[in-house]
Amino acid sequence: MALTLSKRSEQVKPSSTLAITAKAKELKAQGRDVVGFGAGEPDFATPKNICDAAIKAINDGFTKYTPAAGTNELKEAICKKFETFNHLHYEPNQIIISNGGKHALTNIFDALLNPGDEVIIPAPYWLSYPEMVKLSDGVPVIVYSTKEQGYKVSAEQIAAAVTDKTKALVLNTPNNPTGMVYSKADLEAIAKIAIEKDFYIVADEMYEALIYTGEEHVSIASLGKDIYDRTITCSGLSKSYAMTGWRVGYAGAPLEITKRMSAMQSHATSNVNSIAQKAAVEALTGPTDEMVAMKAEFDRRRKYMYERLTAMPLCECLEPEGAFYAFIDFNEACEKSYKGEKIGSGARMAEILLNDFDTAVVPCADFGYPNHVRLSYAISMEQIEKGLDRIEKFLKSL
Repeated sequence: MALTLSKRSEQVKPSSTLAITAKAKELKAQGRDVVGFGAGEPDFATPKNICDAAIKAINDGFTKYTPAAGTNELKEAICKKFETFNHLHYEPNQIIISNGGKHALTNIFDALLNPGDEVIIPAPYWLSYPEMVKLSDGVPVIVYSTKEQGYKVSAEQIAAAVTDKTKALVLNTPNNPTGMVYSKADLEAIAKIAIEKDFYIVADEMYEALIYTGEEHVSIASLGKDIYDRTITCSGLSKSYAMTGWRVGYAGAPLEITKRMSAMQSHATSNVNSIAQKAAVEALTGPTDEMVAMKAEFDRRRKYMYERLTAMPLCECLEPEGAFYAFIDFNEACEKSYKGEKIGSGARMAEILLNDFDTAVVPCADFGYPNHVRLSYAISMEQIEKGLDRIEKFLKSL
C-alpha cells in the first residue's frame, strides 16, 4: 500500500509575501539594486533598552524553561497594557504568550474550531487567515468590501454571511493590507451582530499602536460584557516595537479559551523563548520615546507615499489610516499591455516590476484582490522614493 501524506497540508498555500521577499533577496545577492516593498517588517533596530534587558537576562542565567503559557511577570505587564491602552481587564490566567502573533492566532483557531465550523473573514484580508482556518479544520467564508466602503465590510454584510455553522469572525484593525481602521461606530454595529447571532470575534490588533489619524484605537472587546465574553484579543510586539525576530505574541481571552490554548501550546511548542520574554517586559514597561519616533517616521513616509501614488496614472489608492501599508488598485493598469502582452493581473505586474524595474511589490490575489498590490512603507524614505520613481516610470510607459 502506497503511503499518503496529509490532505489538510496539501490544500495550504505558501505565503506569497515571503516568496516575493525571498526572490528580492536572491536578486540583491546577485548584485541587483532591488527596492523591496514586500514583507511588513520595520527597518528600525530594536530599541537599545529592550536589547539590554535581553542581555541582562542571559547574564543572569534566565535561560531555562518558563511556564508554557509565559512568565507571570510578562503576563502582568500585558494585563497592565490591556488596562491602560485597550481599556480591557484581564487577569494573568486569561493571558497566553505565544511564539509571535501568528502562533497566537493558530492557537485561537485550534481552540475554537471543530471540523466544518465556518469563520467569516472580511476582505481584503491578511493572506494567512484562510490558511490558518483550514489548518484547524475550519471553513473560511470570505466577505468582500469595496474601495467605496473604504475596504471595510459592514455589519449588514457580516449578518448576511452568518449560518448555523458560523463560529467566529476575524476582525483586523488597523488592517493589513489596506491600512484602514474600523471606527467605534463600525465596531459597535459588528458587536451587536456577534451578540445577536452568537459567534466569537477573533480580534487581531497587531497594528493597534500605529494609527495616524489622531483617533484612539478601539478594541471591540471593550464595548461591553457580552462582546468581551465572545472576543479573543490578539496582539504582539513585532510591529510597533521593531521586534519581528523576537517572536512574542499574546492573546487575552475568556478563561475557558485560554486554558485550551495553553494546553495545546504546552504540547506544540512549550514556552516562548525565555530571553525574549524578559525583553518583552522591558518593551511594555520601559520608556516609549523610540516607539513614538518610529511612529512619527512611519507617518511621514505614509503621507509621502500616498501623495506620490495619487499623482500617478493608472492607479488608485485610499489614504492609509494605520499600520504601514498602501493598498493600490491597479485594475486600469492591468488592462494595459507591456511589451505587446496584456498585463492582466497584479501578479504579472509584480513580476514585471521585479524583473524589469528591480522593485518588489506584493501582489494581492492571496489577499482577495487579484488586480491590487500592497506596498510597505516600513522601509527608508530613500528606498521609498527610488521604488516609487520606478513604479511611476513603468506606469507611464504603458
